[in-house]
Amino acid sequence: MVEILDTTLRDGTQGEGVSLSVDDKVAIARRLAAFGIHLIEGGWPGSNPKDAEFFQRMKGVDLGAARLCAFGATRRKGLSPEEDPSVLALLEAETPVVVLFGKSWTLHVLEALETSLEENLRMVRETVAFFARRGKRVVYDAEHFFDGYKEDPAYALATLEAALEGGADTLVLCDTNGGSLPEEVYAITKAVVERFPGVRIGIHPHNDAELAVANALAAVRAGATHVQGTINGYGERCGNLNLTSFLPTLVFKYKIPALPPEKLRELREVSHFVDERANLAPNRRAPYVGEAAFAHKAGVHVSAVLKNPRTYEHLPPEWVGNQRRFLVSDVSGRSNLLAKLQELGVDLSKEEARRLLEEVKALEYELRL
Repeated sequence: MVEILDTTLRDGTQGEGVSLSVDDKVAIARRLAAFGIHLIEGGWPGSNPKDAEFFQRMKGVDLGAARLCAFGATRRKGLSPEEDPSVLALLEAETPVVVLFGKSWTLHVLEALETSLEENLRMVRETVAFFARRGKRVVYDAEHFFDGYKEDPAYALATLEAALEGGADTLVLCDTNGGSLPEEVYAITKAVVERFPGVRIGIHPHNDAELAVANALAAVRAGATHVQGTINGYGERCGNLNLTSFLPTLVFKYKIPALPPEKLRELREVSHFVDERANLAPNRRAPYVGEAAFAHKAGVHVSAVLKNPRTYEHLPPEWVGNQRRFLVSDVSGRSNLLAKLQELGVDLSKEEARRLLEEVKALEYELRL
């Protein structure tokens, strides 16, 4: 069983052009819970008033089996967790799960945080322990883990050790810059799984090389049982792992349980629900859920699909809440036109259909001159 953490309401809102009101965030959280998402990351309560209000509003909302998560950073250098306002804001959110991120790449420790490697380990250990002692489930996000591991594997692993010593429940390996390759993700995840037997290992991939889905699947094959992503792939820069692509691939192709297969019949509706709340147009060419995902235009394709959909469809569109569409154009055959006419309730003879198709092709040619 693979646990899914949706971060649309946090990492997703960091994407260019994505802005959600508090009402939007509450509505999306409810919809994700009804869809069957296990963990819903609601935002960073210490970073802005909107997220602080969201967590206040969510205290009275029943999400069923889903668990709400608050996200934040390890304590600042030189402060104890009890003295850090950002850490205390996480506690005030009163969520059952806290997602903490910390640095695992020496480059970031030394140049971004401007602190020592030893102090960074203390920051990780002490902040995780602060929440674990208070009964919170702690999901630890090891930021830039793959880049850090490639540069200094011993230190990257030491940061995971520190999180475990503090009481972290889950260790998440983050491809924060989104540039890792599937073979790298597989090998490194496998090494971590073998290093920490019995510990839940997760993956948080970004899509800067358009490999987030491939990298998440590689991590799962290597033993990861926790995956973080967003609906429609919203997120920083080129986006996060797109759950609307990852989930059906995991469930239908790899036969690995995450959400029940029947719940994926809601996938397209959930995708459009989030787009509408974000005031963004749906991606017509999105795999599985896009308007064009099961659209057939070439005459040879339509003729074959009418006989057996498996000829040009990798799975039935209804499995993901989509539907088959036949298009009519200058590359169409008679099968396209007859299928479209049947869809519209129009009955023409084969000869009438042939003449009509010739007229369509001639008109399309003239329009492109």
